[in-house]
Amino acid sequence: MLIGVPKEIKVREYRVGLVPGSVRELVAHGHEVIVESGAGDGIGVLDQQYQTAGASIVKSAQEIFERAQLIVKVKEPQAVERKWLKPGQIIFTYLHLAPDPEQTQDLVNSGATCIAYETVTADGGGLPLLAPMSEVAGRLAVQAGAYFLEKAHGGPGILLGGVTGVEPARVTVIGGGVVGTNAIDVALGMGATVTLVDRNIDVLRSLRKQFGHRLHTVYSTAETIEHHCSIADLVIGAVLIAGAATPKLITRDIVRNMRVGSVIVDVAIDQGGCCETSRPTTHDAPTYVVDGVIHYCVANMPGSVPRTSTYALNNATLPYVLALADKGLQALRDNWHLLNGLNVHQGKVTNQSVATALGFTFYEPAVALGLPKK
Repeated sequence: MLIGVPKEIKVREYRVGLVPGSVRELVAHGHEVIVESGAGDGIGVLDQQYQTAGASIVKSAQEIFERAQLIVKVKEPQAVERKWLKPGQIIFTYLHLAPDPEQTQDLVNSGATCIAYETVTADGGGLPLLAPMSEVAGRLAVQAGAYFLEKAHGGPGILLGGVTGVEPARVTVIGGGVVGTNAIDVALGMGATVTLVDRNIDVLRSLRKQFGHRLHTVYSTAETIEHHCSIADLVIGAVLIAGAATPKLITRDIVRNMRVGSVIVDVAIDQGGCCETSRPTTHDAPTYVVDGVIHYCVANMPGSVPRTSTYALNNATLPYVLALADKGLQALRDNWHLLNGLNVHQGKVTNQSVATALGFTFYEPAVALGLPKK
């Protein structure tokens, strides 16, 4: 199969779909890989390194989209890229379609097969291709929050961990998944007072056991979210419903009653955000202020540490890329976890959460692929 790797064009996005080591594996399986010139520049990987691994370098992204049977990216295809997609082509990347009707309609119109990293599943209910970026985003969320709590960056001038005789900042983490767990780890490591709010008792129990009595755990209700946001210096929104638009747990009224200069880092912004006042921002202009509260809502947070993020992502995605390259659509038929990643196929929306959120007709992915109903 011919696999294509275009350079990412989203604002300040420096990650790349495949690293040379992944290319080498694909070539060893008998596949051909074409990489857009400069695709690896953001992580310090030169064209020559891709060539040494066995790839061919092409001059433009358009050539990638014209020639490749399988396109491997990081972020969702931008509008100009979506125009180049065609029937029979497979694109494998993060899509986050539920809050993005324009992208969804373009992918439906393209006739391509669109597989989303974030809805591929694993035994036990995990999301193995979302997890590494969730780890990165969770850790970055605390760094970003600490930065914007500084006076020079618009905050009230609070040091996250405090010092002797001065209490540390209060951090509220909403959601105890991969993002939340990593945010807790870093926030506690920096000396903050941390409260986790989640509605899954088993999650609260597990993380209390993991982090000990330093972590305060609270069952999630509208009342507890309101209270713990109102007393927090930093709120990290780490809510995820796989494939679906994120529920707005932090209302406008809650924001209005938060401390002036406090910070919300809405890591859920890729799926629409868990705060009613959240809107996507970029690394060029990462924050804005509503009712005195600083909002950090960068939609590609891991893009700020692209080298770490790219290698972590490739470690997770490579087995699936190899399966798609080796088998084509048969890989989806053979692995129902990968089949769960199928969001759009030949003009049909095949993810229930996306279809529900955006009003599309839902098609069972197996049926869309021509498999018999169970």
